[in-house]
Amino acid sequence: MKHNPTATLVCMGRSHISALARELDKKGMLKYIFTGYPSSKFRNEDIPADKLKTFPYIQPLYKFLGKWVLLKGTRSLEELSWLARETLDRHVAKHLPQSDVLFALASCGLACGQKAKEKGMKYICDTGNSHIRYMDAILREEFKRWGEPFSGINKKVLAKREFEYEAADMITVPSTFVYSSFVEMEVPETKLCKIPFGVDLRRFEKLSDPDPEGFDVLFVGKLSFRKGVPDLIEAFKHLSHPHKRLRIVGRMDPEMSRYLNKHRLPDGIEFLPHIAQPKLKNIMSRSHVMVLPSIEEGLAKVQAQALACGCPVIGTPHSGAEDVFVHGQEGFIVPIRDSKIIAEKLQLLADNPQLRQKMSQAALERTKDMGMGGWTGYGNQIAQAMRDLVNKS
Repeated sequence: MKHNPTATLVCMGRSHISALARELDKKGMLKYIFTGYPSSKFRNEDIPADKLKTFPYIQPLYKFLGKWVLLKGTRSLEELSWLARETLDRHVAKHLPQSDVLFALASCGLACGQKAKEKGMKYICDTGNSHIRYMDAILREEFKRWGEPFSGINKKVLAKREFEYEAADMITVPSTFVYSSFVEMEVPETKLCKIPFGVDLRRFEKLSDPDPEGFDVLFVGKLSFRKGVPDLIEAFKHLSHPHKRLRIVGRMDPEMSRYLNKHRLPDGIEFLPHIAQPKLKNIMSRSHVMVLPSIEEGLAKVQAQALACGCPVIGTPHSGAEDVFVHGQEGFIVPIRDSKIIAEKLQLLADNPQLRQKMSQAALERTKDMGMGGWTGYGNQIAQAMRDLVNKS
């Protein structure tokens, strides 16, 4: 039995995989991590310089151009994103070192995954989102629901992801929802391994109490149909409270901008750009509830961050809420696409200060005891999954 197999990791930028690299290195299991970001982006990641391999030629350009409003959502930008992942994948395949496991982010691992198997290595495909065909179908439905054009996920991405799923010895997923989407698309459960992401909550804590005279609702994330933002706005419209306010924090996708320009918004909505974590925890602490009505998402870590600030959460199964908190204790888990139920839960919390306080206290207790204080638990589970895979007869 191989106690600690070595692993080579592949990802585009700083992500849960860079956190995993740090945890595996502590165990002596990290061979290398390949990334599409420049090494300067990893200065504070505690990854040894000699184990960091960079291919920073296309992804930084993609990130830079992605900030331009006129390019957001365009096919040109999609093609650049595809090129960044494809060239990183082929670069790793060409320079793949011998190790026991290749752990590659989906869309970055087909060529190098096939090369790994040729070298006798095990290939793990890691995905943070639902099965790509499931994702494509549900996003098509959502755009159609709001009358916005959507040509679907890039066909090259669809095909490559499915080839990766087929080639992989194991597919790691972060939530019950993502797991279920793969089962629904007939991927064998024997190939799936659910391991929720770690969440570093050291920067999140309760700093103050919400205004007892008001009712502050919070949303944090990209403003998009995928995140269910129109359902939240509709629910807020029907909330009855003399001093209600909805803060929507995050960058806006082009389709949401068009949607908002077509519709009259209720009073009390405040849009804020991306906010740094030190300021975000203050806003979370002062909010009565955070709502994340996601239509498609793997596991939204922002839910745990809000709970750590004593802010109850209304989420959906598709936000990964089932893997973060318990319905009726620290918040509510509601069906997707149901603004009426969201409004009912908002009204319930607005009308019951005692319930809000009880849920707030439960949220603080849960984050204290839930084992999500860092990435160590995640690293331990992935390391064990690698051992089991390598030692499987």
